[in-house]
Amino acid sequence: MTTVLKQAADARVASIDLAAATRAEKDRALLLMADRLVERAEDIVAANAVDVNNARDAGQTEAMIDRLTLTPARVEAMADGLRQLAALPDPVGDVVRGSTLANGLELRQVRVPFGVVGIIYEGRPNVTADAAGICLKSGNAALLRGSGSAFSSNAAIVAVLRKAVADTGLPADTIQLLDATTRDSVKELMRARGLVDVLIPRGGSSLIRTVVEESTVPVIETGVGNCHVYVDQSADLEKALAVTVNSKTQRLSTCNTAESLLVHADIADSFLPLVLEELALKGVTVHGDPRVANYSDDVVPATEDDWGREYLSADIAVAIVDSMDDALDHIRRYGTGHTEAIVSESATTNRRFAARVDAAAVMINASTRFTDGGEFGFGAEIGISTQKLHARGPMGLPELTSTKYIVSGNGHTRG
Repeated sequence: MTTVLKQAADARVASIDLAAATRAEKDRALLLMADRLVERAEDIVAANAVDVNNARDAGQTEAMIDRLTLTPARVEAMADGLRQLAALPDPVGDVVRGSTLANGLELRQVRVPFGVVGIIYEGRPNVTADAAGICLKSGNAALLRGSGSAFSSNAAIVAVLRKAVADTGLPADTIQLLDATTRDSVKELMRARGLVDVLIPRGGSSLIRTVVEESTVPVIETGVGNCHVYVDQSADLEKALAVTVNSKTQRLSTCNTAESLLVHADIADSFLPLVLEELALKGVTVHGDPRVANYSDDVVPATEDDWGREYLSADIAVAIVDSMDDALDHIRRYGTGHTEAIVSESATTNRRFAARVDAAAVMINASTRFTDGGEFGFGAEIGISTQKLHARGPMGLPELTSTKYIVSGNGHTRG
């Protein structure tokens, strides 16, 4: 048995005990995990510095280094996420629906853990604590396969979390880190059907596509985000400017950052000079169509590739459209089904946009950056699902469960 399969088998054993754990037991573990992260923050940041220095030596972009970097404040934020999870209701055992059948049988559909959840992710080591915490709270054992670029950070974090879990009496193998020095561990995890119940990839389009296409384990597809902001002809200019700039610049390296801006032609003369100036002040490079280029010499001509890109950097693609239908056509062609935003003062237009756009989240006069489990009040999330089966949008605790039917009778037999 390979190391990965051995870890998966150990996780399967751990998941049996974890599935039966009470909320109090799980919350005690989460709170101790949070406290230990803060206590060991200096060690975690030191381990992270090794990864950051290696990334700089390898010529990684500043956006990628930002995703990788941990500070004491970010470690504290990781701990806060675990504390928030402890405060949330436990989904395990919730009755989804129930009834008494005509024959007297009592039927209940209840939430149960998946069992063993594998998470394959890139770059951001804070995902390690988030994923471990949300899996534990939902009763699932977690197999974590982070990127090689964050291996020192992830190893330090997981060592702290495993010790905390064990100290509360739950199995340490509830949380395991897979080797990230070769691609073999990813391949073996994707083939561990029967030991691993579901895989969740978090990262770029190449990673997600590979996992979706090659895995024999069921996959929940998450989060490539080519998110659009559409500024309608009825938009309030002040709102449109605030929403656009926040969507693009509040944090550059996230999947809910806006990568494209579509502006109705009737409002272009009023809005584009304002937004182009503000984006320039924020250091954002605009890749625009020929009509947008007429408003500034700094606009870079957009290529076909620009319209479909998830930049994760200080870049944005901008186009002028002649109608909302043109905007919707553009989004259907290039969007990734993550988050789409409209800025409009017309209730009719807003309803029509929300009904016709195909995305996990639609923002009306609000930043795309709000598509987030924490912002939605779910606590830490495992990712943003862009598929349509089982879960869509921010995946909180209920989305990390399946269901089972429990049928109670009194000697009932079927005739």
